[in-house]
Amino acid sequence: MTQEEERHADDVQQHLREVQGLLARQKVVEDLVHRQDMPRHELVETLVHKQHEAGLRAKLDELHPADIAYVLEALPLEERLYVWDLVKAERDGEILLEVSDAVRESLIETMAPEELKAAAETLDADELADLAPDLPPEVIQDVFQSLDTEGREQLRTAMSYAEDSVGALMDFDMVTVREDVSLEVVLRYLRLFDELPDHTDKLFVIDRDDHLKGILSLESLLINDPETLVADVMRREPVISFTPEDDAGEAAQAFERYDLVSAPVIDKDKRLIGRVTVAEVVDYIREESEAEILSHAGLREEEDIFASVWDSVKNRWAWLAVNLVTAFVASRVIGMFEGSIEKLVALAALMPIVAGIGGNSGNQTTTMIVRAIAMGQVEQTAMQRLLRKELGVALFNGLIWGGLLGVLSWVLYDSASLGAVMTAAMTLNLLLAACAGVLIPMLRQRLGADPALGGSVMITALTDSGGFFIFLGLATLFLL
Repeated sequence: MTQEEERHADDVQQHLREVQGLLARQKVVEDLVHRQDMPRHELVETLVHKQHEAGLRAKLDELHPADIAYVLEALPLEERLYVWDLVKAERDGEILLEVSDAVRESLIETMAPEELKAAAETLDADELADLAPDLPPEVIQDVFQSLDTEGREQLRTAMSYAEDSVGALMDFDMVTVREDVSLEVVLRYLRLFDELPDHTDKLFVIDRDDHLKGILSLESLLINDPETLVADVMRREPVISFTPEDDAGEAAQAFERYDLVSAPVIDKDKRLIGRVTVAEVVDYIREESEAEILSHAGLREEEDIFASVWDSVKNRWAWLAVNLVTAFVASRVIGMFEGSIEKLVALAALMPIVAGIGGNSGNQTTTMIVRAIAMGQVEQTAMQRLLRKELGVALFNGLIWGGLLGVLSWVLYDSASLGAVMTAAMTLNLLLAACAGVLIPMLRQRLGADPALGGSVMITALTDSGGFFIFLGLATLFLL
C-alpha cells in the first residue's frame, strides 16, 4: 500500500469514527434530556434532537459518496438507516452505486417508490443499468418512461449485455471529433463543455457514420500547432479497442498490461458505441477479488456483517453442510483405526500434523491455480504439465519437511519406525494435496463452474480424510 493509499484509508477511518462519535453523543445527551423533569420537556427534546441531526447532516455533506457508503456498511442496521435518512436525496443514487450489494438491499427496502425513482433519475444510463437489478420492476419502468429516446436506447443497450462482459462496464459519456477539423476547432469545441467526462485522456476520432478512425490524445492536442488537422496527429491503427461481448476479465488484463486510462468500445462494424475507463475496470477487479475470496471459503454471496441471523444462515449453510459430511467421513476413517490408536497413543498426537500440513499445502496450490485461471494464464491443455510440476514440489517438500518431522518423532517417541511412517505419510498426503489443488479448480472450470467456489472446503476434506487414512494405515501395517 502506497503512502497516499494509507493516508486515504486513515481519512476514511477517521470519518467513520467521527460519525460513530456523533451518534454515540446524540444517544447519551438525548437519554439524559429524556430523564430530566423540566418545563416544555418535549420542546427541549425536539430542539436537542434537531441540533444533533444538523451536526450529523453537516458531516455527511462533507463526505464523498464512496466514504458515506463505507460508513453505512460499517454501522449496525438501526444506525445505518438513521444516517441514510439524513443523506441529501440528490446523493442517494451515487451512494447506492457505491455500497455493497448486501447493504444496498437493506437501504432500498426502506425507500418509497418515489424516492427510488428520484434517485435513479440522477444516474447515467450505464450507472442505472448497474442499479436496475436491485430496483422494483415498476420503478425501472417509470424511470425508463421518463428518459428521452437516446437515454432509453442507451439503457436498453447497457442492460442487454452479460454481467462479465465489456458491455456491462461500458459507459456512453465520451468526446468524439472528426479528422478533417483543426486542433483549434477541437479546443473551441471542448471549451463548450462545463466539464469533461471523468478519465478523459483521449478523444475518439470518428467519421459521419460513427466508425472509429483513430484516437487523439490530449497530449497531442495540447503540444501541436493549433492549425494542424486532427488527421495529421491522431493515432490510427493499432488502436486498443474492445467489443461489448469481450470478456471483462480480459479487458482488465489489457488495461493493466498497456496502462490504459480509457479505451473505445466498438461493434462488429467498427462503429463507436461507448468506452471503458479505468474506474470501471478497478471496480470490476475489486468485486471479482472479493467474490473469489468469498467463494474460496464456500460463501455464496457477499454478506452484510450486520445482517439478520437468518440471512447469514442462508448464505453459509450449503458449504457448512458439505463440511459436516466430510468431517463425518474423516471421523469414520479415524474410527476404522481405533484399535491401532489404542495400542500406540502417539498416533493420536501426530495425525493432526499430517492432515494440517496437507491442507495448507493444498490450499497454496489451488490459490495459485485459481489466480492463474482468473488472469487467463492457464489453459486446460496445461493441466498435465502443472500437475507434474506441483507433484515435484510436493515430493520435495514431503521428503524435506516430512523427514524433519520423522526425525522429531523418532526423538520424541524413541521409534525409528514411527519416524519413517511419519515421513512417508507426510509425503503421500502432500502428493494428494497437490493433485487435488490442481485438479479441483481446473475440472470445475472445464465443467463451466466457478473454479474458486468451495475450493478450501474440498481441499481440507480430502487432505483430512486422506491424511488420516494414509498415516493410520501405514502405522497399522508397519508398527503393529
